[in-house]
Amino acid sequence: MRVELAAVYGFCPGVRRAVAMVEAHLRGRGALSTLGAIVHNAQVVEELARKGARVVEDLSEVREGAVAVTAHGAGPGVYEEIRRRGLHLVDTTCPIVRRAQEAAHRLSEEGFTVLIYGEAAHPEVGGLLAWTGGRGLATLDPQEAGRVQGPRLALISQTTKDAEAFWEFAQAVTWESRGRLRELRALDTTCPETGRRYRAAQDLAQRVQAIFVVGSRNSANTRRLAEVVRATGVQTHFIESADEIRPDDLAGLSAVGVTAGASTPDEAVRAVLARLRELGGEP
Repeated sequence: MRVELAAVYGFCPGVRRAVAMVEAHLRGRGALSTLGAIVHNAQVVEELARKGARVVEDLSEVREGAVAVTAHGAGPGVYEEIRRRGLHLVDTTCPIVRRAQEAAHRLSEEGFTVLIYGEAAHPEVGGLLAWTGGRGLATLDPQEAGRVQGPRLALISQTTKDAEAFWEFAQAVTWESRGRLRELRALDTTCPETGRRYRAAQDLAQRVQAIFVVGSRNSANTRRLAEVVRATGVQTHFIESADEIRPDDLAGLSAVGVTAGASTPDEAVRAVLARLRELGGEP
């Protein structure tokens, strides 16, 4: 059985940077709290916890004197509260998320209502909404544009969404808003790294019979990656760890592929490859 790894997989630069920043603080200055999981991957969070990075949900829980804002970013009120409490800040916000935050703030200051293509419950989107100063709305449904008050509307995206899907959303919003708006702007704030993983997985699907998608199930980008793989028609297994691979998953297969979400560490991918080799796989 041939095993092939996707050309692009696993940790994106923003996640790798966030983890490296936290680890550098732990080595140089000791323990700290992270305001939420530093990335959406249980293995990474558990490993950092062993080194002294404690996850908290509110700044009132911070005991270490230092706190990290996650790669998903946060709203301006969070930074103000960190300063008020006199905490040392490790800001691991992904630069691409930061760009989206700046766009949300700038557009709202220019008088636009900001419509975010994204999941309202996602922490990144919560931060983006906060940067609009109360002049934003998040949805995946273009018909929600009808709720927008005022003549000027600006569209941006959760960074982990697919660029093509964002532009389809923008096109639908344009149609829904016809005759009602004086001005409509659309700014693509999606992350190119996410799209690279999708395209690499689609390419891999042409050469294998099944693909194992590795990553946490609470990771939006990994869930979407699994959806992209399933859409190709290839047999798809969404797993969090190598332990989930069963011999029956490989029955009758001569070629399998492996890919991983942008928040999945290299160690998890290596463990999956090792498990597949145990079950008869060859590189």
